[in-house]
Amino acid sequence: MKKHNFSAGPCILPQDVLKKASQAVLNFNNIDLSLIEISHRSSDFVAVMDKATDLALELLDLKDKGYTALFLQGGASLEFLMVPYNLMKKDGKAAYLDTGAWSSKAIKEAKLLGEVEVVASSKDKNYNYIPKDFKIPSNVDYFHCTSNNTIYGTQIKEFPKTDGLLVCDMSSDIFSRKLDFSQFDLIYAGAQKNMGPAGATLVIIKDDILGNTNRQIPSMLDYKIHIDKESMFNTPPVFSVYVSMLTLEWLKDLGGIEAVEKLNNAKAELLYNEIDRNPLFEGAAAVEDRSNMNVTFLLKELTKKDHFDAMCKEAGINGIKGHRSVGGFRASIYNAMPIESIEVLVDIMKKL
Repeated sequence: MKKHNFSAGPCILPQDVLKKASQAVLNFNNIDLSLIEISHRSSDFVAVMDKATDLALELLDLKDKGYTALFLQGGASLEFLMVPYNLMKKDGKAAYLDTGAWSSKAIKEAKLLGEVEVVASSKDKNYNYIPKDFKIPSNVDYFHCTSNNTIYGTQIKEFPKTDGLLVCDMSSDIFSRKLDFSQFDLIYAGAQKNMGPAGATLVIIKDDILGNTNRQIPSMLDYKIHIDKESMFNTPPVFSVYVSMLTLEWLKDLGGIEAVEKLNNAKAELLYNEIDRNPLFEGAAAVEDRSNMNVTFLLKELTKKDHFDAMCKEAGINGIKGHRSVGGFRASIYNAMPIESIEVLVDIMKKL
């Protein structure tokens, strides 16, 4: 039976990518060695790292514009600490927008190193909307936001202007929609939401923003060291980087971000239209802030839940259960999710 993988992460990946990756585990580049047993400093893998970072910048339209792409480890969770270490001046201050569980964790880490001002929060309504019309202080070293909130199904549609640096956690919607990525000074994203398997973290840094904190930074947390070592200060997560490279190649062949955004819009529209049309369901997030990556919705008649769950299981739908803090259901429809899977889910909703 075909499975329809709506998991929030690790995410669905293109079938062509999975086939190429599985072959590389057995025999990489026809060298009769596995990808995961060769030296990370071999010419074969260095070429992978170079291509992966180059593709990341190209797809974001940041190539030759003063940015560096890194593949690091530790997920977004480590970036919560690395960002203030590298960007918050000693005795400095940062501004944060609190839109969910991950931004609140980032705030907690930043407070270990300096003053943090939370400019706005949607916690009052269980993070079901994105705050608007907030003011960012002019005296902050940077402003941090989370572009997409997997748990609550919200997404920032327009990013604010700031006198300081603009930092964004794009873990769950990077490469999914066209943006002016040059407005950001630093972007980070765990690979496992929309780019590859768990293990790698993509960081995009504007080169001229580093070295201004007047603080000592541990080597493993210092972006400048990772840039100097070209993402190989320590052994990189070779498999995750390779699969991310394959996924970025797939995206480029598809027509890039502009092409995949059209597909993502069509998928989200199809599902949201059914949620709004069907009296048995309702969306969990504010309409104007709905995510095109993570669709959260509730079943109004709980007596039908067991039947709905059984129908989903019979149809091969996987990973649709909502996060415990929201309840209901969550359909994660990342780049690699075919619209046919959305059609299967919508058909079940119509028949319930």
